[in-house]
Amino acid sequence: MGSSLVIKELQHDLENKANDLRKLQKDIAKNHEVRKKYTVQLGENELVLKELELLKKDGNVYKLIGPVLVKQDLAEANANVRKRIEYISAELKRLEATLQDMEEKQNSKKEGLLKVQQRIQSLQAGKAKA
Repeated sequence: MGSSLVIKELQHDLENKANDLRKLQKDIAKNHEVRKKYTVQLGENELVLKELELLKKDGNVYKLIGPVLVKQDLAEANANVRKRIEYISAELKRLEATLQDMEEKQNSKKEGLLKVQQRIQSLQAGKAKA
């Protein structure tokens, strides 16, 4: 009777660990989506920077603000794009660090899940022999 109670507790623990693992996997998937979005933005901004560098010093630069194109100083436009690239790069680094942390947690949760499963199996095998 005591071993069936232990098995039930372990199965409950197993369910909790599995739910935690699923939640973590969803968070990892969200992280990948956000990183993908930032990577695209980084590429777009680097392309804009290359285009700005091709312009002559007296070239016209326009910025779209709502439905209106507003003339912008070339140096100011260059500075804005560089700041955006800097910000996006920092966000990508932060997301990468977060991803590594989540993957480490995922691995440890998988190990914990496996240990509980093995324990349940060994208890059930012992119960079947008895």
